[in-house]
Amino acid sequence: MMMARIKSWWTILKQTSIDFSENNVPRMCAALSYYTLFSLAPILLIIITVCDIFYGRAAIEGTLFGEIKSFVGNDAALQIQEIIRNAAKSHHATFASIVSTVALIFSATGVFTEIQGSINTIWQLKAKPRKGWVKFLLNRVISLSMILGLGFILLVSLVVNALLDVLSARLLRVLPEGSVWITYGISTLITFSVISFLFGIIFKFLPDAKIQWKDVRMGSFTTAVLFMGGKFAIGYYLGRTNPGGTYGAAGSAVIILLWVYFSAMILYFGACFTKANAQYSGRKIFPDQYAVFVQQIEVQNKDALQDQDVKTVVDENNVTQKISAVPETKEESK
Repeated sequence: MMMARIKSWWTILKQTSIDFSENNVPRMCAALSYYTLFSLAPILLIIITVCDIFYGRAAIEGTLFGEIKSFVGNDAALQIQEIIRNAAKSHHATFASIVSTVALIFSATGVFTEIQGSINTIWQLKAKPRKGWVKFLLNRVISLSMILGLGFILLVSLVVNALLDVLSARLLRVLPEGSVWITYGISTLITFSVISFLFGIIFKFLPDAKIQWKDVRMGSFTTAVLFMGGKFAIGYYLGRTNPGGTYGAAGSAVIILLWVYFSAMILYFGACFTKANAQYSGRKIFPDQYAVFVQQIEVQNKDALQDQDVKTVVDENNVTQKISAVPETKEESK
């Protein structure tokens, strides 16, 4: 029984590694890092603005930057805080305010749109060409919903932290020695649950796919485990090596890029694992009404690129195939 389970896990991880390599995931991670560098401030600004309605702005910023500091360090967190302050400066002109708000939302949703496109590529999906504009607007709405969802989770975390502080104070009276470890264990468990939930929402609703919840749960749980381990590993690496010191004033930006790059590697590895696990279990990932499967068929020939007769065919199963139809020469026919 144990050997069979180990063999199945090995098969799934092997297929995950193959998909990870064939889809050139490191390039996707680099693209996501670039988008995040410009979208991080708008995302955080929207989250702070929404949470300010229900909670104090100072408490929101304190909690938010405390978490950012634990990930990327003090210097990078201060740099992000300064960027948000500059982005939050209001414009006096009405037209300028409208344009800046639209640009802010567009920039903030760019990260999730990039994640969506990358997971679609890993899962061999593509939006239908005729649904381009409808899908574009729908993607932005979904991405904005994800940002608002992050704001809601931040509010919940503030309440949970307050409850943990009360619990820690009471445990300190009863168990002076073990209260710290109990509180730390509860906090880690809550953090893991929240991260696993976020990955589950990303895998379920962000891609143009229909996937069963059992596959989502397995993929999000595995990705959360990797992310929690990677968080400490990345933090240890950034704290020990200081890779941004070589770049001077741009060191904070380099640290943010590195952290997002390694985090994206974990996210996309989790997407590859989710696909491999679903296939191994006999279940499939289907495209939704706005997408089709993409299947690329490679044909080796000696003609120039301009002479290729490439046809895009969408069959009855919503599978897009790029077929290169090259006429045979006399020598090849013989």
